[in-house]
Amino acid sequence: MDILLSILGLLGFILLTAGTGVFVAVEFSTTSLERSTIDNDVATRGDSASRMVQKAHGNLSFMLSGMQLGITLTTLATGYLAEPILAKFFTPLLELVGLSESASMPIALILSLIVATVLSMVFGELVPKNMAIANPLGTARVLTAPVWHFNRIFRWFIRALNWVANHIVRWFGIEPADELASARSPQELSALVRHSSGTEGFDQSKVRIIDRSLRFGDVTAEDLMTPRAKVNTLDVDDSALELIRLAHESGHSRFPVVRGDLDETVGVVHVKDALTIPATSRAATLVGSLSRPVPAVPESLGGDAVLRQVRLAGSQLILVADEYGGTAGIVTIEDVVEEILGEVWDEHDNREEEREVRQVGRSWELSGLLRCDELSDICGYIAPDGPYETLGGLIMATLGRIPAEGDRVLLPVDSRRLIDAFTEGPEVRWEAQVVSMDVRRVDKVMVRPVTGTEPGQDEPAGQDEQDQPKGGAA
Repeated sequence: MDILLSILGLLGFILLTAGTGVFVAVEFSTTSLERSTIDNDVATRGDSASRMVQKAHGNLSFMLSGMQLGITLTTLATGYLAEPILAKFFTPLLELVGLSESASMPIALILSLIVATVLSMVFGELVPKNMAIANPLGTARVLTAPVWHFNRIFRWFIRALNWVANHIVRWFGIEPADELASARSPQELSALVRHSSGTEGFDQSKVRIIDRSLRFGDVTAEDLMTPRAKVNTLDVDDSALELIRLAHESGHSRFPVVRGDLDETVGVVHVKDALTIPATSRAATLVGSLSRPVPAVPESLGGDAVLRQVRLAGSQLILVADEYGGTAGIVTIEDVVEEILGEVWDEHDNREEEREVRQVGRSWELSGLLRCDELSDICGYIAPDGPYETLGGLIMATLGRIPAEGDRVLLPVDSRRLIDAFTEGPEVRWEAQVVSMDVRRVDKVMVRPVTGTEPGQDEPAGQDEQDQPKGGAA
């Protein structure tokens, strides 16, 4: 009779451990599933198992409470049942090795507790958890139904526990939720995309495009625009021949038509407008008569709204107005595309002259118009916040004057800056050397990591492997 009870006790221990595993597997599978995955399964299969998973996921707070209750009950029952049963097997073995009956009993109980706990953790929790994470939908389809029926039986008790827990949570100023949020913020999606790069995920080019697309909504018209210092314009009194000449020299096809400067923009004109005029009349035709109205947007307008305005504008060009009512720059469809795809070149562009980023050994030759928030992705330097938007503005603010070609300056350190890959021992700083100026604007800058405390004090951190250009466009 004792042997039969022992065998029944072992079977009960196995069944209770399996029950714990069922609750654990359903808990991890339902919390791992996205709502879109469940809805797609319902639309594809439409069977009772998929609808049960959908119902359980829609009442996740109730389901999780029931699963916690089930895990607690089965674990307690497992410990209560397994310890004396296993002790009966350990006691004779301990007596065989020479221990007295008084000593073997407590040791057998301790051993049975350890074995029962280990078996319950491995087969009741860790194994089902790993299976559920590896195949959440398949696990949920098979195991959700019995857990749902268990919850229905103990519904009154589960709801009472939930009510108490929700009131305690509200005391902490947190509103309980009945289901997990399936939506993801652009920042979370961007992180997921970056972490998905690799041999079995997206390649780097796709990761870069998707990441830039997700972050596009955070940029503003000020970030996208071509600054007014680089905008080619035509005066209202210029002729159609001047329009053709400027298009040939610049490689651009659309130009703002101004009365004096960009603050007095009267419209925009396309080189095709000049080509439709007979050659004998082009010298006498003024571009002011050919121009079409051009919309203006504030600097703070978000990227999505800017894209919409550029698409709606018949000229695919809009003005960016600053807070004082002047014109800060222009945004074209090319500016928007380059924010997502990176530099886009055509047959009229001089790649070497217009390249914004060029790596030379362990230094970077950068355009002075690069935004400061782009520097961390390019070379690892994180610029502190300040009254500037571009690398050239940062250098001017650091020097306290208009730079001159050849000026060197140690860039300020941001408290959030990342430790560069070249850091070994001494703290790495970043030195900027002005390579060229465009009148009063910083055109090209050489940036490099250094370990000194004064500009030009020592060599870059790490030896240059080569002095030939290695990088491409950002």
